[in-house]
Amino acid sequence: MSKYSGDPAYQAFRILQFTFVVAPILAGLDKFFYMLTDWSQYLSPLVLKVIQYHDRGFMMVAGVIEIIAGLGVIFKPQLFATIISLWLLGIIINLVMTGHYFDVALRDLGLMLSAFALGRLSQKYQQ
Repeated sequence: MSKYSGDPAYQAFRILQFTFVVAPILAGLDKFFYMLTDWSQYLSPLVLKVIQYHDRGFMMVAGVIEIIAGLGVIFKPQLFATIISLWLLGIIINLVMTGHYFDVALRDLGLMLSAFALGRLSQKYQQ
């Protein structure tokens, strides 16, 4: 049992850590299977043009990055929470550029701020 186990801030740290291990890994894996959604629909026309319309390959690369980021939160939450925050900022910018999916961009803003909070809390609780 940790010396912090009764500390509400420590409990929040662990909840956020669990969230940012599981969610990126699941979303990353789904970039290969498209069972949750058609991830390509969220790409802006500019991004599609830059990646020369290789959306499936791009999503697989994104999936690998998300899986690595989720695993990284287990071992180095401060670093990988920051990486996830920046990743989510890029997703938000892409979504706004589509001219659609503002609801998803708003959700991702909440996730981005939550990942940032994990990074801040990890400064205190990371071993």
